[in-house]
Amino acid sequence: MVEWIPGFLRAGADIDLPKGPSVDDDPVAAWQELTDGIQRVLEDPQTAQSQFEHPRAGRHSVENAIDMFFLGDVLIHTWDLARATGLDENLDADEVHRMLTGVEPYDEMLRASGQYGPRIEVPSDADEQARLIAFMGRQP
Repeated sequence: MVEWIPGFLRAGADIDLPKGPSVDDDPVAAWQELTDGIQRVLEDPQTAQSQFEHPRAGRHSVENAIDMFFLGDVLIHTWDLARATGLDENLDADEVHRMLTGVEPYDEMLRASGQYGPRIEVPSDADEQARLIAFMGRQP
């Protein structure tokens, strides 16, 4: 995320985030620099409300693009890390609902982007978290 978010914001809104240390050299500092830069963007109302337009992501305000793409990745990768390390995989139900209802209409676009694998089939009575994780191509 530290590597793709800056280019994504630059391409869609001509926003340059400060460059931090390499993830290889200091992953914590690299993450902190990214999140601090994004926070500054969001705290500036003019920048936050400015236009974001990207051929793969559509047209949004900058703050909505950050919400949809950056925070969504944080949520899903939180689950990834919990699964990989044997920790609690339960995500915030409200955020799961918000993300699931937000991404479902973009199914075709997301698959075409090359960033998402095929959706995993789940039983019709699966809960929203299982449906979201499966939508993202992961086995719940």
